[in-house]
Amino acid sequence: MRDRTLRIGCASGFWGDSSAAAPQLLREGVDYIVFDFLAEITMSILARARERSPQAGYAADFVEPIVTQMIAEVARRGTRLVSNAGGVNPLACADALRAAARKAGVEVKVAAVLGDDLLERRREFAECREMFTGERMPEGMASVNAYLGATPIAAALDAGAQIVVTGRCVDSALVLGPLMHEFGWRADELDLLAAGSLAGHLIECGPQATGGLFTDWQSVPGWEDMGYPIAECRADGSFTITKPAGTGGLVTPATVAEQLLYEIGDPGAYLLPDVTCDLREVSLDQAGPDRVRVAGVRGLPPSDSYKVCATYADGYRSTATLTLIGFDAAAKARRTAEALLARMRRLLAARGLPDFAETGIEVLGAEDSYGAQARHAGSREVVLKLAARHADREAMELFSREIAPAATSMAQGTTGFFAGRPGVSPVLRLFSFLAPKSAVAPSLSFGEARVPCVGAACGGFVARSAAPEPPRPAGAGDTVRVRLLDLAHGRSGDKGDTANIGVIARKPEYWPVLRDALSADFVAEQFSHFLKGPVERYELPGVRALNFLLHRSLGGGGVASLRIDPQGKAYAQMLLDAQVAVPKAFAARHRPAAIAAALNR
Repeated sequence: MRDRTLRIGCASGFWGDSSAAAPQLLREGVDYIVFDFLAEITMSILARARERSPQAGYAADFVEPIVTQMIAEVARRGTRLVSNAGGVNPLACADALRAAARKAGVEVKVAAVLGDDLLERRREFAECREMFTGERMPEGMASVNAYLGATPIAAALDAGAQIVVTGRCVDSALVLGPLMHEFGWRADELDLLAAGSLAGHLIECGPQATGGLFTDWQSVPGWEDMGYPIAECRADGSFTITKPAGTGGLVTPATVAEQLLYEIGDPGAYLLPDVTCDLREVSLDQAGPDRVRVAGVRGLPPSDSYKVCATYADGYRSTATLTLIGFDAAAKARRTAEALLARMRRLLAARGLPDFAETGIEVLGAEDSYGAQARHAGSREVVLKLAARHADREAMELFSREIAPAATSMAQGTTGFFAGRPGVSPVLRLFSFLAPKSAVAPSLSFGEARVPCVGAACGGFVARSAAPEPPRPAGAGDTVRVRLLDLAHGRSGDKGDTANIGVIARKPEYWPVLRDALSADFVAEQFSHFLKGPVERYELPGVRALNFLLHRSLGGGGVASLRIDPQGKAYAQMLLDAQVAVPKAFAARHRPAAIAAALNR
């Protein structure tokens, strides 16, 4: 087994990904297909579903239509499936998969990984503090789930499971587990575990590694038939990222580098249950058409804790959208929003209800997302997004009813009330904390049988604080301002209320200039209208990139945020459009077209 190449494809980067992905990878003949369904927002949705029905709480789409339509072929080929579709109810998910197999007349062994769900034990962790804010744990938890690692998945495969479903685990464990099983990697082979974890991280978001969301979107062919990523892995830890032949998309060092930086923190200490990864010297090399060879990751011991993601109820929210068309559209939209809120507050007071806990006004089309960096506010058609949050459902139902009167009592040109009266939904806010690994006991379920298994090892790693930013060079001489986009690619994402922005130099010779041009202070200035915490800056010299963490920049993040972009998906695009100063000598020497144009202004 140790001399073979194992091919693992990812058919789902989130709950709702394309139904074309799994059949594509099955036809390609990969050994494993993994499915990542869970995000922090998804856990909140599944927790609400389980409250309504004890048989719900998992990603039902995984069972029907995905596995149901392919189960006979999976059984025939011997392809193995690994997914975190179990959500907050992996037992129900596994039962549904067994029922689907029986209905198709095939026999497959299904295992469920248990032990991540700590909801019934939440009082044992009542003294734990929120890991980012230091706040005390609130009452009324809706879900409490530890991020398990790859070891239980490997154990399930060792026991002969053809389909493994988990609850909450780190996304990369879906790939590392099969590699540990197939190649016999031990818990102390840290460089190998780091390589397997990196392979998992690079393919866990589906086509984000094969040209999806790529900065240079114009260069990516075949959006209508995007190829889903495949990691071709070997026992020595080396691996290549590719995609099925003949599919759309693009696999280059740049597309893979963007995914490398997606939703990471300190690249020198990427914390996972099984290993701590040092990504700073990772290298990406084109090894053929749509093939990128990945090397250079180092493994360090893991920490002694699991990260735990909990959600709790925090009132109700509603979001209304309407369109305004005509002259002064943005000004009319803002006055409409202010008038609606004033009317609602007057009605709330008349009913003896307090003011809203939070409101949000965004005029889409007037560049409200850019704050002081906005350039174009004169659009003649805009969408007003008005959102609010309140502890009392009655208050939010009043909000919902009072949107429509704007159609006849406010600005001419008001139209497009999307989906009619807005709905009212509960807010489930995220609370993250650390739990000792000794307090979490993973196990496996094979139907009636329950088998304990070993969890992730302890290693004693303690995360360090960010290194000081290197001093900016003195006496740089004359400069010219150019768009950051001319120098770099970028990708952004979220972890709770923290956004990350990865910025990658387009060419090796741009790297020194990029390092000097982009400081944490510069990034903080661009996002000052959102930012409520510090900005941290990290370097990845191997791929010539910078990673910025913008703490408390997402309005609470996830379903707790009232913003149009609660996950910072657009932050990299916004930063790349900023003007940065580069030395004239550099511009004269390299003269890419856009920089040459700036020199001539």
